[in-house]
Order: sequence, then structure tokens, then C-alpha cells
Amino acid sequence: MNVRRCACVFFESRETPRFDLVGLLAGGAGVARTRCWLALAPHLEQEVEVTEAEMAWLGRFSPQLWSAADTVPEDVLSRLLEIGLLVSDEPPFASQYAADERYRALNWWPLAAVAHKASCWSGVNSVASMQRLGMDTVVGLLRTCGMPPPTVAERAGCGPDIPLQREAPDTLDALLARRTTCRNFDPERVLEQALFARMLERVFAAQDSMIAGDGVAFLKKHSPSGGGLHATEAYLLVQRVQGIAPGLYHYRPVDHALRPLPAPGLQLGEFACNALAGQHWFAQAPVLVVYAPRIARSYWKYRNHPKAYRALMLDVGHLSQTLYLSATDLGLGAFVTAAINEVEIERAFGLQSLHDGPLAVGGFGWRAGQREIAEFDPAGKVWPQG
Repeated sequence: MNVRRCACVFFESRETPRFDLVGLLAGGAGVARTRCWLALAPHLEQEVEVTEAEMAWLGRFSPQLWSAADTVPEDVLSRLLEIGLLVSDEPPFASQYAADERYRALNWWPLAAVAHKASCWSGVNSVASMQRLGMDTVVGLLRTCGMPPPTVAERAGCGPDIPLQREAPDTLDALLARRTTCRNFDPERVLEQALFARMLERVFAAQDSMIAGDGVAFLKKHSPSGGGLHATEAYLLVQRVQGIAPGLYHYRPVDHALRPLPAPGLQLGEFACNALAGQHWFAQAPVLVVYAPRIARSYWKYRNHPKAYRALMLDVGHLSQTLYLSATDLGLGAFVTAAINEVEIERAFGLQSLHDGPLAVGGFGWRAGQREIAEFDPAGKVWPQG
């Protein structure tokens, strides 16, 4: 049998503490620690524990060249093939081989691929976790974490500070001042279809296009994008929009149209809350937007590039700010969050983590008439004080 190592794998020596009653009764600290080696490979669904012997044997094989495996102990060879760290093109290991091939075709920078996959959540309720740890208030954060670093960094200068003049605010300044993350959406009010369409056209639609080379199309949008590639797709969860059936959709930026997708297995409101890791205040928005970059589109140009993943994160940030400002201009509330359960979102929209997995979820719609959950609006631009 000929084998090769998977394209990308890193190893972590992880130490896990656990309560040790026997040690405590014997006069010890009551904490026992165990250590193990974990293989972190982005083409696998989860991290895998390995032995030092398995690591050593794995290191003898090239990730590119096929070689005979007849010197590897049978038990080591079988396990490395089964878990997909060694790959073979023989039929019994076809799924492991296919997963590795899919990863290779995407041209990820390995460290970015591992970080992307390792940071994905499934079944996480971040709100409940923060409440359980007592970290859902500033008082709780201070008690648990102590004082934060200073609000502003102080650097030693080579001369006195140079004061800058302030200008009278104009209409753009007023718009920027009203931008406040909305945590109080009206759970009953329906968003007018005209406003819904205007938001999508402003934020995600192609405003123009250019054909270059041998028929390669580049889109012009209202937000910048790394390499002009506009790799980020917008997937929608529509809950309350006039004339649009509640459900999941893919936004078509050239046609300015929605493509209906199969319904999720859960009721829409429940799925929204799960997707947002328990952030129920965001789940009430009439429209949720999943920002899902297509890796192959970006990495077509930036192959194995250490900055490509950063550029994709910037793309999502640009789009979310455009969404914020457009919503604010139209009198709507908006939000964006990276605290999401990517696995559940991918399953519902038919996405794959390494191909087009989500980086964030945003949303927009009408604010509620009363503020029940805190919003950061110290100047009272959205919620008048007094």
C-alpha cells in the first residue's frame, strides 16, 4: 500500500486539569493534570488524540509524495489511515482521501485553515455561559477578570502633543453618531418590502461590473473587497418582511433577487436563536444576514497566502459597516456578531466550513418602542435620555 501524509496537520500538547478528591484528602491541591497530544487537521471534523509513536511515524511521510507503508506497524498504520492523518487512494479509505483532496484544492494557508476550523462553534449558548460565569455585567467582569487595560494606549512621545481642530458636524457626522447596535427589535412589526430591497441593493448588490482577461468578471459594490473579488455571499433568514415568505434565501447580487432554499429542521425563531448562540435579542430581527466568504474565490488569487484570511475578515467588516449605515439612514436598527454556531448555520444553508463557512451574522429591522435590553447610546442619539 502507498500512502502520504495529509496536507496539513499541527500538533498540540494539551494539559487538562480535573478535580482530584483523593489528592485533596491526602493533603494535596486537589487538582490532577493530564496531558495528551492532539492532532489539529482542518480536513477533519474534529481534533484527534494521537500517541507519540503515531506522531513519529506520521512525520516520516511526505504530504506530497506517495511511498510504501510496509515498515509501519500494522496497528499504527490502521489507525492513522482510519482517522485520516495518513491517506491512501485504496477504496477502504476513499472518504479520508476525498476530504484531504478537497482541502488541497482550496489553497488555504495552513495556519489560517486550522484557526478557522478550530474556532467554529456547535451547540454553544454564549449567553447562558456568560451568565453562569457571572460575566454578563461589568461588575461580574471586574470581579472575574480584574481591571481591563486602559481605554486609550499611552506612548512616550518625542515632543509635545499637537492639538487638532474640530469641525462643525455635518449630515454624515449626524448619521455616524446615530449608528448604534440594536438589541431591541420590534418582535411584531413587519419590515416593508421596499426597505428590505433597498437595504440589500445598497449593501450587497453589484452596482456595476467589468470583464477582464478571458471573460473573468469583477463586480463593483458599495464596499471594498480584497483583490476586488467580492467573495462574501449573503444568505438570509427572513422572518417578517412584507410579501416575502418566511424562510431561508440566497441573495443574488447581479440579478438583485432572492433564491429560496429548503427550510431548516427547526422553527425559524428557534433556529435563529441557535444560530446566534443564544443571543435572543438579535434573533428577533426581521432579517438575519449570514456573511459567508467563498474561500475558492479569494484563494484563486491569494493561494496559500498568509494575508488572504485577514482580507476576508476585512470584507465582512466592510459589508457589516455598510449595512449599519444604510439601516441607520433608513431609520432601522442593525447588528453584527461573530458569536455564532457555524456548524448549525452550515447545515441549514448547505455550506461547508472550509469552502464557504460563515464568519459572522448581521441583521436589521424596526426597533422596538421601548428599550428593555441595554444599548450603548451614551449621547442619547437613538434613545433620548430623561
